[in-house]
Amino acid sequence: MYTVIGTPMSRSFRVLWTLEELGQPYELNPATPQSPEILQISALGKVPALIEGDEVITDSTAIITYLADKHGSLTAKAGTLARAHQDAMTQRFLDELDAVLWTAARHSFALPKDQRVPEVKPSLKWEFNRNLDRIESQIKGPYVMGEEFTIADIVLTHCLNWAFGAKFPVENQAMLAYGKSMRARPAHQRIAALMK
Repeated sequence: MYTVIGTPMSRSFRVLWTLEELGQPYELNPATPQSPEILQISALGKVPALIEGDEVITDSTAIITYLADKHGSLTAKAGTLARAHQDAMTQRFLDELDAVLWTAARHSFALPKDQRVPEVKPSLKWEFNRNLDRIESQIKGPYVMGEEFTIADIVLTHCLNWAFGAKFPVENQAMLAYGKSMRARPAHQRIAALMK
């Protein structure tokens, strides 16, 4: 059985959703960043962390990639062109959406007050929507990779959910519809229920 450390309000959501989609049992320790629980296993104090036996894996994308590969689902096979394309899209979401959202978060609460520049947020909202439009133009099916739901969809949907929570208006109607359909997945709904 896996143990996930991290509150569902964080990138831990990606790991929990992946485990639900895979039908794998897990225990959740909803620890927050920099809490004693996470600092015991990760010097950086960041969540999520996945514990399997005596091993600890950190970083949400590394964790969900490992889980998908291990269980042979939610991913194209390693070493294939399909996997290279999937990884390229996943990394793009991290670079062009996640990083923009995290920059806004840092200037909202994460950085010391004297280091925050709230005036950067309108620019970040513009950049997020520009990037989202470019991403949407490359999605050719109901899912990021076409007809198959993959971990790339988990990362993209989590970014869309994060944008909503951060009050980043999503202007692209196709992306709004995509996000709504992904949130309707039973596995997503089970994890969303943990946040209530």
